[in-house]
Amino acid sequence: MEQWQRKREILQLLGSGEFVSGEALAEQLGVSRTAVSNHIDVLESLGVSIFSVKGKGYRLATPVNLIDEARLKQGIDRRCFYFDDIASTNGFMLTHTDELESGDVCIAEHQSAGRGRRGRRWASPYGSHLYFSLFWRLEEGMNKAMGLSLVVGCSLAKVLADMGISGVGLKWPNDVYLDGKKLAGILIEMKGQADSNCELIIGIGVNLAMPDAAGADIDQPWADLQGVGMPDKTDFAVRLQRQLQQDLSLFEEQGLNAFVERWQTADLYLGKQVNLLLADKVQSGICRGIDNQGALLLEQDGQVVSYIGGEISLRLAAV
Repeated sequence: MEQWQRKREILQLLGSGEFVSGEALAEQLGVSRTAVSNHIDVLESLGVSIFSVKGKGYRLATPVNLIDEARLKQGIDRRCFYFDDIASTNGFMLTHTDELESGDVCIAEHQSAGRGRRGRRWASPYGSHLYFSLFWRLEEGMNKAMGLSLVVGCSLAKVLADMGISGVGLKWPNDVYLDGKKLAGILIEMKGQADSNCELIIGIGVNLAMPDAAGADIDQPWADLQGVGMPDKTDFAVRLQRQLQQDLSLFEEQGLNAFVERWQTADLYLGKQVNLLLADKVQSGICRGIDNQGALLLEQDGQVVSYIGGEISLRLAAV
C-alpha cells in the first residue's frame, strides 16, 4: 500500500501540466532520486504515458484520473472492492461469488489480464479508464438473463447522458459508442443453472483518457471522454453502480419489455442497412431494433427475422 501511495503522489505532482524535476519529486516525497525513477518505470510499464525531458524532468502525456477510495465507498451502499492493480475485476468477482451479494462491485485502476468479448484483451492502462464489475444474483436462473447486456448498455448510456455526455449510442448486443466510435464494452459472465440460482458478473470498461501507446494497439476506431466533458471518475462509478442496481431490479420484475423503448432511442443502427456476420455466413437487411427477448430484428425481403445467441457480429453495411 505504501508503494502505491508513493506512485499516486507522483502522479498527482505530475498532473499539473508542467514539468517537474526528479530532484523536486524526491524532495517533496522524502525519497531518493533512484526511488522516484523506479516508481516512474513501474508506472510506465502499467501503461501510464509520461514525458521525460533531460534538464526539465517529467510530465504526464495523458491525464490520469484516479478513484477517491473513501468517497467511493461512502457513495455505494454495497460492498466495494478497490484495487490499484489486479488481474481482472471480473475474475476477482468470479472467485468470490459465494461471499457476494447483489450490487457488490469491484473496481481497479489497472488490469493485467483484462478481457473483452470472445476472450479478446481489453486495454487497461493504469488510471486511464474505468474498470468495473458488479455482482448480481438471479433466483430464476440463466434463462431469466436473456437480453441482460442490452439493459446494462441502457444503464451506462443513461449515466453518461445524466453527466452531460452527448453523442452516445448503443450497438447490439454489448457495445457503447461515442460519435460512431467504441467508447465502452460489456462482458457478462455467469455461474449457475438454466432454471435455478444464477450468479452474474457484469464487467464494464469505459475509455476515459486513452494513452497514445495503448490506443495504437486497438484494431478498431475508439473514443474516450477527453474533450467531451471528462467526468469525475469516483462520481461516475457511484452513479453507475446505483443505476445498475435500479435497472437490474426493474429487469427482474418486468423483463426486457421495460427497456425496449430506451434501447430503440439509443440504437445506432435502427433503420439502417446492416450486415450480420454468423460464422462463415453473412445476413443483410435493415435493422428494426430488438424484441422482448433481446434478439436483433432484421428486415429481409419484407419479412422481419430475429437473430440471437452464438457468435454474431453486427456491422453497418458499406454505402
